Amino acid sequence: MKAVWTVFKEHIKNIYLIKRLAEFQIRITNHSNYLGMAWELINPAMQIAVYWFVFGLGMRSNTPQDGVPFIYWLLVGISMWFFVNQGVLEGTKAIASKYNQVAKMNFPLSIIPTYIVFSRFYGHLGLLAIVMVICYFAGYHPTIYTLQLLIYVPFALILTVAISLVTSTLGVLIRDTQMAMQALMRIVFFVSSILIVPPKGIVTDVMQLNPIYFLAEAYRAAILHHDWYFISHWELAVYNVILVIVLLVVGSILHMKYRDHFADFM
Repeated sequence: MKAVWTVFKEHIKNIYLIKRLAEFQIRITNHSNYLGMAWELINPAMQIAVYWFVFGLGMRSNTPQDGVPFIYWLLVGISMWFFVNQGVLEGTKAIASKYNQVAKMNFPLSIIPTYIVFSRFYGHLGLLAIVMVICYFAGYHPTIYTLQLLIYVPFALILTVAISLVTSTLGVLIRDTQMAMQALMRIVFFVSSILIVPPKGIVTDVMQLNPIYFLAEAYRAAILHHDWYFISHWELAVYNVILVIVLLVVGSILHMKYRDHFADFM
């Protein structure tokens, strides 16, 4: 557990540095684009429009899902996916791409994937705010159940950081990790409840192993269904908390074991 404690201390000690680096990362990511930060919203909007056209109009004739019009059901369920997906993929290559910039400094390497993930978190908050405004005008007003987002939004952040802590180390050791994660994230997206309501039985049981299933349903419960999801589905909530803890422990151990040898793999 020494590795976990070391990584935890580095994050607490450098939390202000993480924030500054995340803000700088946002600027350098968008500085060459004419529309700048607007692409953080334009890109998700275009993808949502395609999914709604294909899965909503094309396959379901816009049939409501769980009593909610498909477009709002989709908007809320998919709102966190863009953050998790981009955070994991960019976090995976974070150390490999940034190592040479900090190799000769006394820099806490464990915070590199974290600040990369955090730079994507701002876009998620903006998109979520817009989705909630759209739902408000559709008649889905904030209630006490909406306060659950104070649990689910940080959980999405911690989950993404935990995954990136594991994959960023593997990304240095095994260069194929980035390509493998791209393929895996596509599978994770479709093996979730973002686009479909899975039939009861083994399909649902398998999908529930996917943390994205939990997040999609939890967001919908908070905004659309007015249900205390982490209570009514407490077994699923406990499973996902344990999953994140395991990822953080494994990621910390891997990182501390190999980070003194990163230069040999670069």
